[in-house]
Amino acid sequence: MLHFSEDPTIARFVPHVAASARQPEAYVWAVNAERAPDYWFPRDCPRAMAWATTSTTDADRERVLGPGGGDRVHAIEYGWLKAFQTVELFAYRLPAAVFEPFGTPVPHAHVATRPVRPLGPAEPVGDLLRLHEEAGIQLRVLNNLWPFWDAVTTTSLGFSAIRMRNGRPRP
Repeated sequence: MLHFSEDPTIARFVPHVAASARQPEAYVWAVNAERAPDYWFPRDCPRAMAWATTSTTDADRERVLGPGGGDRVHAIEYGWLKAFQTVELFAYRLPAAVFEPFGTPVPHAHVATRPVRPLGPAEPVGDLLRLHEEAGIQLRVLNNLWPFWDAVTTTSLGFSAIRMRNGRPRP
């Protein structure tokens, strides 16, 4: 399990209720390697993401991912580009045994209900643009995420958005 943070000094993760939580339970949050790219961003950076799934139609793939676009696209706003390029992001490895999948119908995260100690020191993630490139993930920089998000959510692609409240208002 992985947890991404701009703070490289966390010695113990304690369950808490996030300010944006939809549930009242306190959790320590983590993701598996498959969902790690969702967090290759500054913490507060709004982002909208879409990816091909086994049920994605050719038309939706062409419309959203485009020719040569690979299987996944992440979008951020221009106002966040400098932070994206300069953030110092760290990854913590956490013991998988204390976490349970979270989210339905497909889990998008893992949660623990007790404090968790990292398996070692935080590791620098490095250049986020390079990570996207090496993973074959398109990075789009848009004036406003909402038109992209509204289009993506009507497709057969998988999709997720994080911290949209920190982006520009819906036009």
